[in-house]
Amino acid sequence: MNFRTDLALERTEPARQTKRELDGCTETRIDEDGKTYITLEVQSISDHIDADDSLLNLLAGNLKGLLPREGLVLAAGLGNRAVTPDALGPLTADRILATRHIRGELARVTGLGDMRPVAVASPGVLGTTGVEAFEVLKALVGALKPVAVVAVDALAAKSPSRLGCTVQLCSGGIAPGAGVGNARPRIDESTLGVPVVGLGIPTVVDASTFAGGLAAGGGPEPARPHCAPMMVTPREIDLIIRRGSHLLAMGLNRAMNPTFSVEEFEELT
Repeated sequence: MNFRTDLALERTEPARQTKRELDGCTETRIDEDGKTYITLEVQSISDHIDADDSLLNLLAGNLKGLLPREGLVLAAGLGNRAVTPDALGPLTADRILATRHIRGELARVTGLGDMRPVAVASPGVLGTTGVEAFEVLKALVGALKPVAVVAVDALAAKSPSRLGCTVQLCSGGIAPGAGVGNARPRIDESTLGVPVVGLGIPTVVDASTFAGGLAAGGGPEPARPHCAPMMVTPREIDLIIRRGSHLLAMGLNRAMNPTFSVEEFEELT
């Protein structure tokens, strides 16, 4: 059976993984084919408040390490905000502080003149816009000339135990829809012409993968009513998406403009 997953942690042998324990979080680093994958395994995001911001700071530090030190960054929230398990990217984009336009007199009167330039986009999905997310980002990269793109998207996992409690960062970009059998054009350096950092949280498991994992010695027939693929998502998915998007957005904000606090970002966004 073909087990679908977007997580490098689930398709890489343990011997090729470097792990360390940090503040109740397991950080796993995988380097393969010139790409770096960093996975943070934590308590369930739906009930983990991260009161001391240790997880947020760990996420921000890892993001900062994957991004160029200076220059405009384009943050893209991929996915469909009308479908809860797929709304992680757009809701994250809503809370990322856009600063590219803050210049001159506006920068002086707001006191935001020292902030790194950031542009934010939510390109939507082909089914509602008639335009591929890749096509939108390709046009934006051509117009804005960013030094890097951060693509935020909901991910698919093989194991239900990873849903809503895993964050993955990747220096090799992202393939929207690949984990749920609806692969769209890749969004990476080879297609956009600039480095692309992929960032996401797994929110779904393919029903066939889930059923196969429960069966001993293989798997049953794929769970596909009327030949349509099914996806499984946690009951508390609304909370996972709400808190997960806040975590990712604030981690990105801190990575790109570390002199500002989370409270200041929350006020500005």
